Amino acid sequence: MKRIICILTGACFVLFSGAAMAEDAIKLGVPGAHSGDLASYGLPSAHAARLVVDDINARGGVMGKKVVILQEDDQCKPEVAANVGTKLVSEKVDVVLGHICSGATKAAMNIYKDAGIIAMSPSATNVELTKSGDYPNFFRTISPDDAQALLQVDFALNTLKVEKIAVIHDKGDYGKGIAEFAYGFIEERGAKPVLFEGITPGAVDYSAVVQKIKRSGAEAVIYGGYHPEAAKIVSGMKKKKMDTIFISDDGVRDDTFIKVAGKYAEGVYATGPIDTTKSPMAVAAIEQHKKVYGEEPGAFYLNAYAAALCLLQAIDKAGSTEFDAVTEALRSNWFDTPLGSISFDEKGDAKGIGFAVYQVQNGQYVEVGK
Repeated sequence: MKRIICILTGACFVLFSGAAMAEDAIKLGVPGAHSGDLASYGLPSAHAARLVVDDINARGGVMGKKVVILQEDDQCKPEVAANVGTKLVSEKVDVVLGHICSGATKAAMNIYKDAGIIAMSPSATNVELTKSGDYPNFFRTISPDDAQALLQVDFALNTLKVEKIAVIHDKGDYGKGIAEFAYGFIEERGAKPVLFEGITPGAVDYSAVVQKIKRSGAEAVIYGGYHPEAAKIVSGMKKKKMDTIFISDDGVRDDTFIKVAGKYAEGVYATGPIDTTKSPMAVAAIEQHKKVYGEEPGAFYLNAYAAALCLLQAIDKAGSTEFDAVTEALRSNWFDTPLGSISFDEKGDAKGIGFAVYQVQNGQYVEVGK
């Protein structure tokens, strides 16, 4: 006996009864930063996976099987992520929702590829993850860094009308990748960056680079990296009474940046996924998080919610957890998610999504451009 049901998120699953329910569970790996400075990026994804899986299991699971989560903390560190990937493979994970940071994702991706396991990240934006062709098992529910950098540069030149731009990065796969694309786009538009500089993450302060920005005469800074360093740079600039505009990425478009930078966050720009929080599915997902966890969800929550739905619906449509079948299902179907209706191209990038520009106004990020 079988029947088809639809959960509140709009996803439909075939439910089986009897002996089928006793079959092995479907294992969903959820690796990410669940502790440390970048936990505010990873924990919302873990919460999203848990809420989606709980909904599905309450209604019988997928393909008549219970879905179980194997959650692992990689702290967004590549060396830890590689160990996490090896552990998940040894535990015979079926699909992976993660990793969160681009460097950590790249460190684990070959491990999953060799094991024939699909990984879908809600937040790893490094371009080479899809455009290199090295990772046919990689998918993501967020646009890549070149789209983000192009939006930053066009916003700076065309909307803010600045002419002198400094480009700063944290030397990582994610931050440096965005910075290099931004540098190239600035040059393509006939301008010349007045400074291109890498910093060392985790430093006590960044007064040296702040001084270089000041001496360069930059009207705006485009920064590639994460919120801990961005907060220190912005604070240093504001304390020196600099009116240089600060523009960053989705690694900074997070409420944690505002909390850490405090009053100095005001006026900062950052790119991030287009706001879909008013769509019915997004509203339901956000309310679900508030009910269970007692607070608003954090960065990449909706992207992770979408990834969990896409992975599990693809398994359901394929009728299998086999790599080729699930890959084909992801590329040949459109999935209703809190991000809207999305599908995936041959490289693994999501179709139907994009970035917007946000600014901190009165202590919160407000969308100001696309």
